[in-house]
Amino acid sequence: MVRGIRGAITVPANDGDLMIEATKRLIAEMVKQNNIDPETVCSAFLSATNDLDAMFPAKALREQPGWEYVPVMCMQELTIKGSLERCIRIMMHVDTETAQKNIQHVYLEGAVVLRPDLQQSTN
Repeated sequence: MVRGIRGAITVPANDGDLMIEATKRLIAEMVKQNNIDPETVCSAFLSATNDLDAMFPAKALREQPGWEYVPVMCMQELTIKGSLERCIRIMMHVDTETAQKNIQHVYLEGAVVLRPDLQQSTN
């Protein structure tokens, strides 16, 4: 069965290196908490708020060993007044037998405010 696994992290500044570092950290935590093998990932969508335009966040995923063939798409997050700034989000579609209620969605740094009801993550 395919399940969606969400993740988000904020970045301190619009800097390509910081964006790559934060995205890699988020991916690593999503993989760790959900025991993800890239072979089971059907696709991944990555978005960034409009104040992060120094780098494509998908580049960080592409640099991970084993992720070369995973279909990835980058997009810009909707610009909503008062929404969280400098935020990168990931939606992975993973083939897993894990029950929906047992999926570990990961929110790091300032992104913890997005889903306080799912606070299983660590900062």
